[in-house]
Amino acid sequence: MNQKMNTRKIVYIGLLAAVSTVLMYLEIPLTFLFMPPFLKLDLSGVPTLIGAFMFGPGAGIFITLVKDIIHIMSTQTGGVGELSDFLIYAAFSLVAGGWYLKHKNKKGALLSCVLGTIAVTVIGAFTNRFLIIPFYSKIMPIDAIVSACNAVNPMIDSIDGYILFGAVPFNFIKGVIISAVTFLVYKKLSHAMKDALPVQSDKKPQE
Repeated sequence: MNQKMNTRKIVYIGLLAAVSTVLMYLEIPLTFLFMPPFLKLDLSGVPTLIGAFMFGPGAGIFITLVKDIIHIMSTQTGGVGELSDFLIYAAFSLVAGGWYLKHKNKKGALLSCVLGTIAVTVIGAFTNRFLIIPFYSKIMPIDAIVSACNAVNPMIDSIDGYILFGAVPFNFIKGVIISAVTFLVYKKLSHAMKDALPVQSDKKPQE
């Protein structure tokens, strides 16, 4: 019985990784929200967060790893974008999935999403400052990067301005959207795949 459940668990994690990989290719620019043109939203974090909720933080990290390894094959950032993505969603999985593991109810899920969004925002600021911008500065001068951002958002007049008025709000918005979508679909998916979850002894988790 345990072997059967473990097999199903692996299959479901694999399916979530496949969906996450596809969703990462479907990017939406947020220039209408005054975001720099190279900051684009995708929903690949939704399967990651679902996996972290259902099977624990390790599953979310694994889903992210598989997705980013596949995307490195067609990267336009020399792997820097994928590394940044991995760090962001690994943090999301650890924080949100770790909290939900101990608080499996609606309030716990909501707080998990809030904490995960904070983690995404903070880690996203650091990865942009120390990974993304240094990479693009080798292709395009810093002044040109700031100028391109300033054309969309006049408040971005320096790299620090980009972090404060570009990266931080972008990753916050991304965290909120991913959390909201996950919150809406997780309950239905968890019921559909409940036979893959480990058997609980006495306490049945509340959705």
